[in-house]
Amino acid sequence: MALAFSLTITCDSHKFTTHRTNHSLPTSLSLSNPPPPTTTTTFPSITTPHISTKWRTNVSFFPSFLNKKTKSKDELKRELLDAIAPLDRGADASPEDQERVDQIASELEGINAVKEPLKSELLNGKWELLYTTSRSILQSQRPKFLRPNGKIYQSINADTLRAQNMETWPYFNQVTADLVPLSSRRVAVKFDTFKIAGLIPIKAPGRARGELEITYLDEEIRISRGDKGNLFILKMVDRSYRVPS
Repeated sequence: MALAFSLTITCDSHKFTTHRTNHSLPTSLSLSNPPPPTTTTTFPSITTPHISTKWRTNVSFFPSFLNKKTKSKDELKRELLDAIAPLDRGADASPEDQERVDQIASELEGINAVKEPLKSELLNGKWELLYTTSRSILQSQRPKFLRPNGKIYQSINADTLRAQNMETWPYFNQVTADLVPLSSRRVAVKFDTFKIAGLIPIKAPGRARGELEITYLDEEIRISRGDKGNLFILKMVDRSYRVPS
């Protein structure tokens, strides 16, 4: 679910050599027993390899995966921020870039310590959008000068279950929404009011809704995933900010 800012609403083995004497069939039957056939079996010579009695100290006796270093939370966060820094919030991301960012985000999600983010004070405040795959937010189909070029924010009040998205330059559009908990980390989002240029209010249509799951949360970074498969990565910028009532 994208908390969209757009007003347009639209997942060789051993070798055996055998020699047998050539016995031709007799031209007449003999009463004496013929000698048994001679069979010679020749085995190839086998060279016994030299076995050193010294330990090879440069060989590990543990599987390679046991030697793999587990990255810390801070290492993964730095790696994630470095990966998204040149991508213009995702507008310049290639499919390979998107795959790499998603992989790092998934590793962070795997060590998420906040299991019930909707009950956490860490959720409250104003978050800056650093990266998303949502085309409706990035407006990447437009020429660059017609896209939202200023910072984009999302604010959440966990106590009142309200959310607000805010564009800055050049449009300054806003939208507010009610959050309906579906679990301790997933909400249904029901948009109620758009503001054109932050001033002109327009009631949101009934179809302006979706779902959002908070998959990683700490003091600095939040990762969310929407019901349309979009990824959102945000950083905390103002913990004291509250969505206006």
